[in-house]
Amino acid sequence: MEDDAPVIYGLEFQARALTAQTAETDAIRFLVGTQSLKFDNQIHIIDFDDENNIINKNVLLHQAGEIWHIGASPADKAVLTTCYNKTSDSRVVSCAAVWRMPSDWETGSHESPDDTAHNPQTLELLCHLDDSVHGNTACVLWEPMGDGKRVISLADNHALLWDLQESSTQAVVSSTATLEGKGQLKFTSGKWSPHHNCSQLATANDTAIRGWDLRTMSQIYCIENAHGQLVRDLDFNPNRQYYLASCGDDCKVKFWDVRNVQEPVKTLEEHSHWVWSVRYNHSHDQLVLTASSDSRLILSNMVSISSEPFGHLVDDEELSEGEDNHQDDKSKEPLKDSVVSTYEEHEDSVYAAEWSSADPWLFASLSYDGRLVINRVPRALKYRILL
Repeated sequence: MEDDAPVIYGLEFQARALTAQTAETDAIRFLVGTQSLKFDNQIHIIDFDDENNIINKNVLLHQAGEIWHIGASPADKAVLTTCYNKTSDSRVVSCAAVWRMPSDWETGSHESPDDTAHNPQTLELLCHLDDSVHGNTACVLWEPMGDGKRVISLADNHALLWDLQESSTQAVVSSTATLEGKGQLKFTSGKWSPHHNCSQLATANDTAIRGWDLRTMSQIYCIENAHGQLVRDLDFNPNRQYYLASCGDDCKVKFWDVRNVQEPVKTLEEHSHWVWSVRYNHSHDQLVLTASSDSRLILSNMVSISSEPFGHLVDDEELSEGEDNHQDDKSKEPLKDSVVSTYEEHEDSVYAAEWSSADPWLFASLSYDGRLVINRVPRALKYRILL
């Protein structure tokens, strides 16, 4: 089982922003953004060579400020968005921008890993997604499987739909939605649904989850007290259009059918502190990753609410080969939901977990101390799903 060993990469700065390079479907590549107050911040392009189990990196400068969120264009490998903090007039403002990597980033540092660390190149600013009228930006969402021309930014209590024009050098707000209610309402996170022709958005604010129709920018559902405390993250099931996962500060992960928002379909209570990230596997939606500030990453097999609820049924012939196969008796029943594995390679809060866009069995997690860990789905489970 040597191949299942985790691969660890350490950044010299603290970090909480991680994304897979969505437009890259051949190489296993992740982008990490750092959070440093004293030094120029960086984006680390992490290439994982799965044949040799080694990591190659390129470092780009992000001088605009500490990075709180990062998103990769689904259409252009070199384009990304960041949400970052900067200080202006002695107060901290959260901004967002679209950037392009230098043209030779792919040919960068594989031969001489030390060069880019000493002389990193700088990202090219394409355009700002700042609208001073609409406050601080929490995150930017790319249109799933889109042409890289549409993004949504969540700023305070506004959802802004932007059209990127002139090769992304210009951003125009095409429509907006506003969160109405008492007090200072703020979006904490959101997810653009890949279903319904990409016309729906889910957002989290405080303990509530809301669905929006992007054609009319109006609210279509609301789960009032989805979690006992703040909702931290959301993700849509890629294969079941009405299913949504959420996680929050009540240490729980919940799965919802948005057609009936009274009760969650399923609740997981495996973490002992706030859950910061929940991610469905892009191909096999029973595999769900959750990351928490209990320093653990948990891989769950939520087969009962997946698009293949009966899992894999074994033929009788397979069982007649002798007593060595007595373990396989269990496989005759439909698979039950279970925790597949708990990963404890981190020593600090795990703020982000992402599946690779190139290899469905591989994922990365990032903790605040700058440790990036790459892991694989256990081989036994992989074959049970495939065969």
